[in-house]
Amino acid sequence: MAKTLVYVAHDNLNRNKGALAGARPETHAIVFVESQRVLNGARWNRQRLFFLLSAARHFAEELKDEGFEVTYLKDKDTASGIQSISKNYEEVISVEPSSYRLSKSLSDIGVRFIPNDFFLTPRALFEQWSKSQKSLKMENFYRWQRQRLGILISNGEPVGGRWNYDDENREPPPKSEYRWPTYPSHERDSIDEEVISELSNLNLSGALDEAVWGTSRKAALAQLKSFLKKSFKDFGPFEDAMTVKSWSLHHSLLSPYLNNGLLTPDEVIREALKEFDKGNIPLASCEGFIRQIIGWREYINGLYWIFGENYRESNFLESKNPLLPLFENSQSTKMKCVSETISGVEKRGWVHHIPRLMILSNLAALCDVSPVELLVWMRNNFIDAADWVMVPNVIGMSMHADGGRMSTKPYIAGGAYISRMSDYCGDCAYNPKTRIEDDSCPFTTLYWHYLHRNRDRFKKNHRMFQQLNGMKKLKDIDETIKRGDFLIEGLLAGEI
Repeated sequence: MAKTLVYVAHDNLNRNKGALAGARPETHAIVFVESQRVLNGARWNRQRLFFLLSAARHFAEELKDEGFEVTYLKDKDTASGIQSISKNYEEVISVEPSSYRLSKSLSDIGVRFIPNDFFLTPRALFEQWSKSQKSLKMENFYRWQRQRLGILISNGEPVGGRWNYDDENREPPPKSEYRWPTYPSHERDSIDEEVISELSNLNLSGALDEAVWGTSRKAALAQLKSFLKKSFKDFGPFEDAMTVKSWSLHHSLLSPYLNNGLLTPDEVIREALKEFDKGNIPLASCEGFIRQIIGWREYINGLYWIFGENYRESNFLESKNPLLPLFENSQSTKMKCVSETISGVEKRGWVHHIPRLMILSNLAALCDVSPVELLVWMRNNFIDAADWVMVPNVIGMSMHADGGRMSTKPYIAGGAYISRMSDYCGDCAYNPKTRIEDDSCPFTTLYWHYLHRNRDRFKKNHRMFQQLNGMKKLKDIDETIKRGDFLIEGLLAGEI
């Protein structure tokens, strides 16, 4: 009897989820496809591509060891690879793809989709929730999730009496001596080395000097255990901090493993709550971490499907500048916060959410960079990137390109915020406290430049009233605008 062919995408690497959940070697065969169109269609970060390919190949070997017939193909694109062998099988099945593009290409060749259970919130359920809301606020979704899933809930109320502890989780890095956790390091095996060798033939960015990302289920579980034992306790207070003394701080570093399936949100939450129940984890840290998993992650995925395929083309502010050259070279700018952040992306394909939002995206927004240009760069460079992750985060939250469908106000800030939340500014060439001097921090000048050029678009936004009113009181606004023009021109030329 012909077997069913299961297509396993590079973000479906879990034996107990999706199309593999009920698969047996006697009745199912497996196919993986490395799309050459994808590999050669962008200038990827080496860490990103290494993790993507090596993790899939490790998983394929695990399925072979279990007795499955596994075909690992390299073809011009995913659909072509599947079609090259599909005639030998009764049907082809796959979990619902995580992008519009793959959904269409697989649907076009007759692949039958299994509901995507790599998230805690089915797409239909999120849509149902969205239709019950006047606005799609993440905080409302998060509280609904807590209630629905029964997480940190007692007798229908939040444990501790509060839904969130954001005000306790916004500490800057300690000024005194402080011991940050050690960085992870994973030994590379023959599969890893094979992938690294193949990548040497591609035009990629970044480096592979640091082995901070594991590429197997075993490595993912080890990282989860390490976080729970070493960092979970102090995750909350410093989750928004930035420091030259630690690139990971107390962050879990679990997003790549969650996003490719080596870990699942239900098991991460289960293990986190076990640790919390032992009484060793402050509620603020536990709640802050839980919010990232059942709140933001699920919310972003839901919005991706609600907003539709054309959402990525939104450009409410009509921003048209190309990506700044400094995004491709961390050593090309004297702005220390930017240099440190880009360097982290080059080395590891990762920086945590605040450098992404308040340094990289903030600078792009202030410089009127095209949202799509930033989206493409983020998509190519971050190890935990996926279409569903990056489109809402960049288009909606980071660049306010959707005009407020996701976030009611833009996430922009001047140098004062970076100075407060980091230790970057102390020996930087620029001063975050001034606007119009030769050494004024570009973030500070460009913050007011952004408000001024977009003042008509934001004048009816009540959440922007205070900022716009502050701009009107600046006596040096003309000089600030002039310096802002100079800075944008210099940044576009790669001279600042």
